[in-house]
Amino acid sequence: MSQEQPMKPESQENPHDQGNAAATMQSAENRMYGQVQKGGPAAMMQSVGSNIGADKGVVITETNVAGKRIISESIGGQVIGQDILPAPLASETVHEQRGNITIGEALEATALTAGHKPVDYSDAAAIQAAEVRATGRTNIVPGGVAAAAQSAATRNARMTRDEDKTKLGDILMDASSKLPSDKSVTRRDAEGVIGAELRNNPNLCTRPGGVAASVAAAARLNQSNIQSPTRQDK
Repeated sequence: MSQEQPMKPESQENPHDQGNAAATMQSAENRMYGQVQKGGPAAMMQSVGSNIGADKGVVITETNVAGKRIISESIGGQVIGQDILPAPLASETVHEQRGNITIGEALEATALTAGHKPVDYSDAAAIQAAEVRATGRTNIVPGGVAAAAQSAATRNARMTRDEDKTKLGDILMDASSKLPSDKSVTRRDAEGVIGAELRNNPNLCTRPGGVAASVAAAARLNQSNIQSPTRQDK
């Protein structure tokens, strides 16, 4: 279930914040996370002196999937940041429970954050890199998510109308069940997926909320779990 929290423009009586979305994004992050995220969209917008108007509409969307919270930050409908966090436990327990995010789950997160995007060659390359790392095989799985993504990218390249094209959501929904094997996302997995997406993008960039971004967010969370292991109460 998704929870959108659109933030209203700051008061016109405050000339400092007028026409500046940085303060609005900071307020939104404070409400969602309890603090402004270090290195997050609000911090970056403030550091570069962003002039994006607050009236563009700051939205933070939270989606729960596979026991994880997928939080996307957007302005004017454009996703500018994404993070994946553990879902809160339904009830208090003696021990804190944390589970690493798998590659399949990261791909499923992409279906939620960028599911409306038509599949292109950079998406297909990133999905293939993710599948190879999940399965440990050097070739793609027949009938798997990578094969489906490649077919979709080739087919979409021949079409002119976006509404007729196959979307990421069509390919990546239930991605975990389409992988013959899966594994927790590591930093090296993320680097491989990011590299594949970059090399196949004409603009040499990754898409916010896309395949590489979702895998990278999962790797960051998994790494934080390693650096902050849970301690068993005695």
